[in-house]
Amino acid sequence: MPASLLRQPNFAALLVLVWLVVVLALLLAYWPQTGETLLDTDDAMRLVQMRAWLAGQGWFDLHVARLQPPLGYDSHWSRLIDAGLSAVLLAFASFHDAAMAERLMRACWPLLWLLPTIAGAAAIAWRIGGREAAQLALLLALAGVPGYQQFVPGRIDHHNVQIALALATAAATVWSDRKRWAAGAAGAFTGMALAIGYESVACLAVCGALLAVRHAADRDAGRPLCEYGLALAASTAIGFLASVAPGHWTARACDAIALNGAVAAICAGLVLALAGRLSHPQAITRTLAVVGAASLALALALLLEPSCIRGPFAMVDPRIWPVWHDHVRELQPLGAVLRTNPLTAVGIAAFPAAALLAALALWREPALRRDFGFLTAAAVFATAAAMMVVAIRGYSYAIWLGMPLVATVALRLFALLRITLPAARFCAGLLLTPMALSGGAITIAHAGGLDDRDDFSRPESRPCFRTASYAPLARLPAGLVVADVSHGPFLLALTPHAAMAAPYHRLSHGIVTAHRALAAPPEEARAILAAAGATYLVTCGPRPPDGLAEPLRRRSLWGHLQSGSVPAWLEPVPAMQPFAVFRLRS
Repeated sequence: MPASLLRQPNFAALLVLVWLVVVLALLLAYWPQTGETLLDTDDAMRLVQMRAWLAGQGWFDLHVARLQPPLGYDSHWSRLIDAGLSAVLLAFASFHDAAMAERLMRACWPLLWLLPTIAGAAAIAWRIGGREAAQLALLLALAGVPGYQQFVPGRIDHHNVQIALALATAAATVWSDRKRWAAGAAGAFTGMALAIGYESVACLAVCGALLAVRHAADRDAGRPLCEYGLALAASTAIGFLASVAPGHWTARACDAIALNGAVAAICAGLVLALAGRLSHPQAITRTLAVVGAASLALALALLLEPSCIRGPFAMVDPRIWPVWHDHVRELQPLGAVLRTNPLTAVGIAAFPAAALLAALALWREPALRRDFGFLTAAAVFATAAAMMVVAIRGYSYAIWLGMPLVATVALRLFALLRITLPAARFCAGLLLTPMALSGGAITIAHAGGLDDRDDFSRPESRPCFRTASYAPLARLPAGLVVADVSHGPFLLALTPHAAMAAPYHRLSHGIVTAHRALAAPPEEARAILAAAGATYLVTCGPRPPDGLAEPLRRRSLWGHLQSGSVPAWLEPVPAMQPFAVFRLRS
């Protein structure tokens, strides 16, 4: 046996060990919570969609009749996630009752996607810093608590899958100049990610752009670009056909895979493949070829749906922005969070800021400035950091993509400080983990007098989302419930009732109707509720609906109910705590 194998532990075994330790820690911390709540509105809604498919709803039929009736709601979420969840559920159902099988599925699904995410970060670190950097990346992942948010037991929406595929795409791209199969894998992962959702599209686009730029600079990079382009075109086409019903093939969308986005990606992939296949000896000609591919993709996307130039929410009904969309926490820019919740903002930005400093430090090395792997890793991380600044939900990408850079620069730091013993490096590495840096930054900021004005965890609202809280509601005769937008998915998942609103940007009529009913004066609200055919009006907790400020709040139906002034046309339903439930009198 080679001496190197005796000195070094098997890296795959080390990776799995780290993943298992994190899995155990998360299960110990969050398993009780999986029995108490469905965790998040998206997790509840995903459960509704998966159950409908298992109950016989068609693969392409994503209509939710109990939401915003009689119109219903057509979801744009990928059925591919439902298929994966169902497979895990059926596996557990073979030896557990339905309720426990579903709980186990909700607990295990996100943990499964944590493994490829950690592996992707370690693979990037290995490429730019060697095996030791990859091992250190595993340590950062081991204590990567801020990066776990989308992977905790119960998170069954699409975010964890998108993060894992983004890391896989980035890792394949950084290795594409070393491994023959990597460029094709990057294209395949990109198409898979697009089929799931568009949240990571900026990172995916940067990976493709860098492969094209590499070909423009190096004629020998033609084959990887060709393989990337063909895999991108094929996987996007497969994703489109698997996600979009034939009757909707001509529909356009800015927020999910549709004709405009699919055609643009497929054509870009085919033109890039052609450019790589017919690699010209002149750099200017190769440059024009890749620029032409990008221009064609952009032109097709805008020709088929010009409004998408304004971003994924270009088609959103503007009426929902002030009453809901402007208040969605994960879509807030980092600057806005810093003004209202400075401790939260500091905790979010601490590790990405360290990764940015690491990237700048590594940039000073001439060898790395010429290294495709490092340039790709830095560019994709910078894109994720920019996403975080624009909307804080991008911080998960920034943390995971920042780990390889921090791990690589840590090795330089250890050498500078002459830290050579493995135990000493382990202890020093712990100081650079996301948990340590975020916690330290928050402590320093708090000591400096900063404090959050609005608790992001909203403890006063927690009883409103506990599963047990919905049991009394579920016993009432089924009807249409008008409530705050955040309760809609839980009502659908935990009761037989229909819900007027849920927190989804395509649900404008229901969101506006529910807001108007709660925000209008009582007599005006009565007419709105009657026109909607509402059976029940439900409120919960002291937090007012989004977009309802004084003095309108005091005069609103919600304000009257909070003060105990119940209009005669509402009949209180007793014993519904923590909810206040009112039946509309006929």
